Amino acid sequence: MLVSSGGFFDVAAGKEQLSSIEKEASSPDFWNDQEAAQKLLQKRTVLEKKIQRQERFESQIADGAVLFEFAEEDEDSLQELRSLVERLEHEIGVAETEMLLGGDNDQLNAICTIHPGAGGTESQDWAEMLLRMYLKWAEQRGFKTEIIDYQPGEEAGIKSVTFRVEGEYAYGLLAAEAGVHRLVRISPFDQAARRHTSFASLFVYPEVDENIEVEINDKDLRVDTYRATGAGGQHINTTDSAVRITHAPTGIVVQCQNQRSQHQNRAVAMQVLRSRLYELELEKRKAETAELEANRQEISFGSQIRSYVLAPYQLVKDTRTKLERGNVDAVLGGDIDDFIKAFLLLKKAA
Repeated sequence: MLVSSGGFFDVAAGKEQLSSIEKEASSPDFWNDQEAAQKLLQKRTVLEKKIQRQERFESQIADGAVLFEFAEEDEDSLQELRSLVERLEHEIGVAETEMLLGGDNDQLNAICTIHPGAGGTESQDWAEMLLRMYLKWAEQRGFKTEIIDYQPGEEAGIKSVTFRVEGEYAYGLLAAEAGVHRLVRISPFDQAARRHTSFASLFVYPEVDENIEVEINDKDLRVDTYRATGAGGQHINTTDSAVRITHAPTGIVVQCQNQRSQHQNRAVAMQVLRSRLYELELEKRKAETAELEANRQEISFGSQIRSYVLAPYQLVKDTRTKLERGNVDAVLGGDIDDFIKAFLLLKKAA
């Protein structure tokens, strides 16, 4: 662990550790243990990013000091100073959140699944709103996203969706969002304009690193192919390219339909299966899927981690941290970092 010194990070200590890693990586025996070598190189990448960020902070603070001297008499300097402070506040908030992430898998990419609760079209529409919220959040953070499987609702919304989020600490951040989300609004599908309550759940799994071994026997798999449904490109809906894989020992079912070929869909589905099995092993060693599912909260009233109220007033409230926000539109537009940070702080304190 690096020593903090007047900031988030001691650059001198970081460079000393980086020099030690570079020396070790130059050894002729470095690649004899490929798993250890990969971990060391990952550590080097993280160190380099932290050093660059701390040096950027220090440079921006120095710039701010200069701007401050001229801001009282120069309007342009004042505006530039305000922009710099806003940018620093955002970057520092991101850094503070990442400092709360120290789990073995926190730095990995995430595989997420959203399911609507009971309620038909209402809940399916809410599930699609949640999907949009997380895709917007990922976009704002500069993360890459990919829809792996998308099952549209009969009238609106989605029956289920699985998507991948690629970015540093994607899993650690999104794991804070896993659970049941509740929406209260005047239904756009109700001609009487009555208020409805809808539920949808988010499950999050770490994308298994290629160096982590997860044993999967071919004899334990049932592979089904079918014709893809929903929107797609030229090759969608023309062949049986979609793939569904069932893992018999656990009962886990994964599917993928958004790639161009059956081979590509199978490869992505297998990656999702490996991640699901790895997460299952972490949570319950050799546990049956029924036990895992029994420990998950029912997607219904009283089990939600957060409520989004659009009527008769506007409020988003996290039931775990008690954090509240009145700008619901901003939250549904991806502004959820405050909720993630509050939960990570609560988790660390516990």
